[in-house]
Amino acid sequence: MAQQGANLSQRFPRNSRLLKHADFQAVYRQGKKRISGNVIAFYLERADGAGPRIGFTVGKVLGGAVERNRIRRRMRAAVRHRLAEFSRSLDVVLHPRKSVLDLEFAALEKEIGGLFAALEKASGRT
Repeated sequence: MAQQGANLSQRFPRNSRLLKHADFQAVYRQGKKRISGNVIAFYLERADGAGPRIGFTVGKVLGGAVERNRIRRRMRAAVRHRLAEFSRSLDVVLHPRKSVLDLEFAALEKEIGGLFAALEKASGRT
């Protein structure tokens, strides 16, 4: 039970989530793309200065519902661990590849951290 309480305090904050369909579409239409080994990131700078908002898209091509939900949970956990390192006001949509299922979590977390560092630098040049 103690572990469950620890997990609740480390939830992915609601104000850091990209949830609305219109926001996803804006990122796809007006944003830019950065490709990593196992993840593709679409991003769009916002003017409000409120910090990053992250969304996930895990399509049916990546497997059944169980596999897609597992990919989404792993991605969410990796982002949650690295979110404090990411300060720019960006909307980011992450598209994982199926290889994320078999990737060690430490490697996934490191890749997300590298991707966030690249987005920090890239967004400053837009």
